[in-house]
Amino acid sequence: MSTLHDHAHIGGQQLRPESLMMSYGYTPAWSEGAIKPPIFQTSTFVFKNAEEGKAFFELAYGLRQQGPDEEMGLIYSRLNNPSLEILEHRLCLWDGAEEAASFASGMAAISTTLLALLQPGDVVLHSEPVYGGSDFFLKNVLRKFGIEAVGFRPTDTPAQMAARAAAIAPGRLAMIFVETPANPTNHLVDLEACAALARQYSTDEKPVRLVVDNTFLGPVFQHPLKHGADVVLYSATKFLGGHSDLIAGAALASKPLMKEIKAMRTFMGTMCDPNTGWMLMRSLETLKLRMERAAQSAQLIANWLRTHPLVERTYYLTHLEHCPAQQDIYQRHCLSPGSMISFDIKGGEAEAFRFLNALKLIKLAVSLGGTESLAEHPGTMTHSDITLEEQREMGITPQMIRLSIGVEDPQDLMLDLSQAFEAVGMVKERELEMA
Repeated sequence: MSTLHDHAHIGGQQLRPESLMMSYGYTPAWSEGAIKPPIFQTSTFVFKNAEEGKAFFELAYGLRQQGPDEEMGLIYSRLNNPSLEILEHRLCLWDGAEEAASFASGMAAISTTLLALLQPGDVVLHSEPVYGGSDFFLKNVLRKFGIEAVGFRPTDTPAQMAARAAAIAPGRLAMIFVETPANPTNHLVDLEACAALARQYSTDEKPVRLVVDNTFLGPVFQHPLKHGADVVLYSATKFLGGHSDLIAGAALASKPLMKEIKAMRTFMGTMCDPNTGWMLMRSLETLKLRMERAAQSAQLIANWLRTHPLVERTYYLTHLEHCPAQQDIYQRHCLSPGSMISFDIKGGEAEAFRFLNALKLIKLAVSLGGTESLAEHPGTMTHSDITLEEQREMGITPQMIRLSIGVEDPQDLMLDLSQAFEAVGMVKERELEMA
């Protein structure tokens, strides 16, 4: 760790994450002077001697306490790998986390973390809506392990959240799982209120952990650990990867919690692979540049959409005047509104589909956070496994369209959106004439 500390300072001053992304955790002398870390494409590692192998396994399986200056040795790439260790050191910087773990996907990070920290009989209190895959895992997969999921709305007051927690049988609440901003409605959850609720129900024997999916704004624009979260999760496929060319996930927490999560990762085999780890390190170097450019464009586009005659409503984090409570959370938690916009087109599913089918520059695809702009229909795509009734309750409408704004010129994006609206309008006019 002393080497890491030396890399992070100049003249006693702490360097910023965007500077450290270029070299933190790596010394070129380790790899023939290569300015970038190589890909350690290996399954296993050679021990210097049998005694070293024994010592490494003792630490890996928790058979003894780690010495003050002792580091976890390299054993096997399912446990650890230099490509991933350098990546994980860098992932800690934005969120100010003690430790990180990389995963094969965002869902691998979520599922491994939840299975590591929950046990049969536990209850997870979770925000709604969340990403469709997370929703299914919470409500269907965890049930097979005797774990119950209870939902709450982002618009619930602290008193309403407390009432939901109080309705859970004593001793069963084990986790509050939050996705904020929510996918796809951009609703914000009060992390400080959730942290206070978790502390209220925690005991020495059974702590209640606050776990936050920070994919939409993190790690540049929101830092949940600073607001009381215990674990922060990412689909690294999104902004962290940022080029729509990899699948990965990440979890960040304190060292004791990461020990539990990494142990589960070892036995489930959900780790990231070295090549993907190397690609993520490449992407982290431009993360802030990409996120800031996309957010600047998104603000322009969201404001333009808000005034369009075919738009019924926009869901964007600077359009919260109608809800002071949401506006307050934004001001306390968020450093930027980010680049995710949802809006309701006037009409219904048919009009939403016509709009999506008419797009040219913006691509019709799920996922988000890439350099290219994407559009999708949450109700029938990313959140289609949620019943229509539940979708309505969560604020997901048939006419909702979700946009992930990339780094293209915003004027060109608005040109594309404009012609798609015109296509919808022309079809509606023809239908009226035929009627």
